[in-house]
Amino acid sequence: MRVEVIVLICYFIGMIGIGIYWNKRAKKSEDFLLGGRSMGPFITALTLQTTAMSGYMFMGGPSLAYQVGWFAVFYAVGDAGGAIINVGLLAKRMRRLSQILDCISPVEYLEKRYESIPVKVIASVITIFGLAGYVLAQFLAAGKTLSRLFDFPFVPGLIIGVTVILFYTFVGGYFAVAWTDVIQGIIMVSAVLGVLVLSLKDIGGLTGLNEGLGKLDPTYLSIWGKDLKYEGAYSVIAGAVGIYLIGYLGLPHVVIKHMALASPKEAKTTMIYATVWNQLFIFSPYIIGLCGILLLPNLKDHEMVIPELAFKLFPGVIAAIALTAIMSAIMSTVAALLLLTGTVLSIDIYKRWLRPEAQDRDVVKMSRIAILGVTIIGLIIAIIQPPHVFGLVIFSFGVMSCAFMPSYVFAVWWKNANAGGAVVSMLVGGLTNLICTIIGTKIDPFFIGVVVSFLAFIIGNRFGKPVSPEMKESFERATAKNAVISTRIEAAQSKQLASEGNAVEQFVFGSDYMINRGFNLTCC
Repeated sequence: MRVEVIVLICYFIGMIGIGIYWNKRAKKSEDFLLGGRSMGPFITALTLQTTAMSGYMFMGGPSLAYQVGWFAVFYAVGDAGGAIINVGLLAKRMRRLSQILDCISPVEYLEKRYESIPVKVIASVITIFGLAGYVLAQFLAAGKTLSRLFDFPFVPGLIIGVTVILFYTFVGGYFAVAWTDVIQGIIMVSAVLGVLVLSLKDIGGLTGLNEGLGKLDPTYLSIWGKDLKYEGAYSVIAGAVGIYLIGYLGLPHVVIKHMALASPKEAKTTMIYATVWNQLFIFSPYIIGLCGILLLPNLKDHEMVIPELAFKLFPGVIAAIALTAIMSAIMSTVAALLLLTGTVLSIDIYKRWLRPEAQDRDVVKMSRIAILGVTIIGLIIAIIQPPHVFGLVIFSFGVMSCAFMPSYVFAVWWKNANAGGAVVSMLVGGLTNLICTIIGTKIDPFFIGVVVSFLAFIIGNRFGKPVSPEMKESFERATAKNAVISTRIEAAQSKQLASEGNAVEQFVFGSDYMINRGFNLTCC
């Protein structure tokens, strides 16, 4: 058996083992869904960033740089400051308010903050739509990576990758996801920096890179992109910088990390860790994509720049570890995405609207059906007509960010923000980005969507139902400089939790399905 295959198999076994280890110690549903709200700043920073980056940074980013040149680095410029904006604006206040309102999902958080059922319905639909696109992108990245490593055709590689991810999702709770994210984050940074250093060494550093690109085509060096594709399109540049600078503020699977912090006081330290990690990682994939133009001039699939360079520059074992880093990025994201998708469908839609009387067993069945359904649909689309990872991530990212950003920001920064503004903003912002992306506009769809979304919130807020005195009091408690969460609220967390956590925990720890397959995971 090839050494690369052995390394990847060992990695899969290790990640599954970590999931089983932590699941045996997850004694409450809050442990399973939010890590008991006990995540420290270092773990939160890495799980926040690895979940956000996903397989895009190993495939989509280098692919874009390979095609358009230095213009692609505008995305990295915004991303470098993304953690500062995201954690700085939301983490502390969202952590406090979500606990005061007793919320364990980002959709439930919006419903309770804006005291509105329509907010919950609209938020659930947009979340499922956006997460489905993200999941599909990760499936594509997994299929391409495994097909390259195992030398399989794309479809078998895709199926193998998705199967492993599904199993990992079922056995992993938030503790498992967070700790595997730490390990995966370290692998990701080490691998990408290794490929970057050797690539630059081969071509004479950044000077040699620029000289080589200039000889091939001087427009590679232009801020307007190859062939001056974006000449004069300042809004496109603004969108490229802004989408990752402020876009994370609107992603449900990212902002939920704030709710899992051990304490609001950890927000500042988390921001420092996340920002440092970003500087080590964010720019490297794009520069590697530029190096690929010189080192891999005949590359057919641009999204395979890093895997191909890993095999070209490293011996077999090290190359396998580099490819494992891509799987690390993919698995860390998909585990969080699928778990959140199952929670939204089973708790926020199925139990809340279709069967309020549903028992835990019914809920876990629906959660499993939802996860499997999203997976099957994603597989079919990926096999029939697979889109590019970069385009799919940008599309899903843009729709969710434009839909949710004002609602999350104003939830903790505007006491009088109400459901009228939230509903209008989610609908108008999400649809604006969707339509502009489909029809194509000279102005960047994200830039248009964000501006329209914030304006829609402000206008819609004038016609919404005023915020209740109780909610204003909760807002003031959450945003006070020296806010303290009462001991009653702290104690209530272990009692007033959604049934999804218990249902999934029962499935993982004691279901006949798992036991019959040799997994006797009786909780200690």
